[in-house]
Amino acid sequence: MITWMQRHKKWLVITIWISTIAFVGAGFVGWGSYDYGSKGGVVATVGDKEISVEEYQQEYSNLYNQYSQIFGASFNKELAEQLRLKDVAFSQLLQKNLLMSYGSSLGLMVTDEEIAKELINYEEFKVDGKFNKNQYVNVLQQNRMSPQEFETSLKNSILFQKVQALFSIEPTPNEIENISKLLFLEDDITYKILTLNDVDVNSVDESELKKYFDENQNAYKSEVSYDLEIKEFPLSSSNSTQEDIKNHFDKFKSDYKFEDGKLKSFEEAKEEILKDLDENFSKKEALTLYLKLKKSEDNFDKKATYSENKIPFSAENVQKIKELKKEEILKPFFENNRFYIVKLSKLNSSVNLTFEQARAKVIENYKLNLKAKKLDELAQNSLKDFKGNEATGVNRASAAKIKGLNEQEAIEFLGQLFASSTKEGIAKVGSKVVLYRINDSKMASYDKAKDSFVRDEIKQVQNSDLLSNLLKKLENSIAIKTLMQTKE
Repeated sequence: MITWMQRHKKWLVITIWISTIAFVGAGFVGWGSYDYGSKGGVVATVGDKEISVEEYQQEYSNLYNQYSQIFGASFNKELAEQLRLKDVAFSQLLQKNLLMSYGSSLGLMVTDEEIAKELINYEEFKVDGKFNKNQYVNVLQQNRMSPQEFETSLKNSILFQKVQALFSIEPTPNEIENISKLLFLEDDITYKILTLNDVDVNSVDESELKKYFDENQNAYKSEVSYDLEIKEFPLSSSNSTQEDIKNHFDKFKSDYKFEDGKLKSFEEAKEEILKDLDENFSKKEALTLYLKLKKSEDNFDKKATYSENKIPFSAENVQKIKELKKEEILKPFFENNRFYIVKLSKLNSSVNLTFEQARAKVIENYKLNLKAKKLDELAQNSLKDFKGNEATGVNRASAAKIKGLNEQEAIEFLGQLFASSTKEGIAKVGSKVVLYRINDSKMASYDKAKDSFVRDEIKQVQNSDLLSNLLKKLENSIAIKTLMQTKE
């Protein structure tokens, strides 16, 4: 085992902190299995904190999806290799853990209440405008995460924000005014938007298709599936007497309400009470059956194999099933007016698909990749003398002036335009390409209304610089060791 810090200081520079929610709604990207030495599932240690293979794979997956959103259809695993994305993900993961360690050493903490407040703000977890636990578990399940993993990541993100806040410096009015004039340079431009619809791929060469599959075969895997045995136990009548129903109502009357919160009378709640009594009775019977199944004194009703996203139960119960060990039986749970007892017979891991099995998807991706390359060629060949739309007085806040792009795409294009040092060029925006030519430029006049935006930009640059210096200091005070080799 080697000391990573001494050999790879150049990787410890501040990079984009990907927020926790960045990987919600995106797919998981892996690269196969590796042998990490005697510790097996540990790729590095930062101080006393061990970093697992799973954390590393998740970091890579997050970063891969971020780049995929930036480059669009032209981004694939081959390009990820060229960008050394695995090394970048590893470096970024170490940086995060360095800052987490620093925050903890200062006594910074994140409470459960802070995590909960942050959690309920995510629109992805809401149903009808309110946080919904089933929706929460289901979204995470689709992204191959457990609530515990997500909340740990969220906790780290909040802790990072607290560390970041320590280095927040307020710029002076003079700095804001001068930087504002530079930030809001105004250009008169000619631009033309090219899309994948501007190029055609009529035929597919079989040998090239197979070559593409061989280079990207780890992207074509079968779904994880579960061999389950299921026992159903329908709701049974408890044969409750009028006295039983009345006694239950007297004990739990505050549980029986209308939607507006008004308490129900005994007669109004009677039908609901009877159903609850039947459910309680049936649950006891189901638990007795559960014990018999565990002792092999009874048999399950059916056997079935379900892919990860097709298990026919609520997200919460699916998560419990996925956490079972082989041959383990889940205690009865109630759904659709019946109890279910489920046994996990076998977990079928994801495996690489053959070329024939993946053929349809391979053709789709290959065509997209080929069209992206042709689009790049078209852009290069068209740049010198293209004719397009005219836009005058364009600055960084002129997204509305760029026709043919949505607001986010226009903002991204303008960012590339004003970061460029050439008079004409090509900007890649998702799967689109924008040709541009700067016809005239002028310094913007100071606009106080833009102070808030400019202040945030200045603080972000200052913050990044301070954090970069902090990381250099931390690398000399916190031991980092790894079982991995990264490229020089």
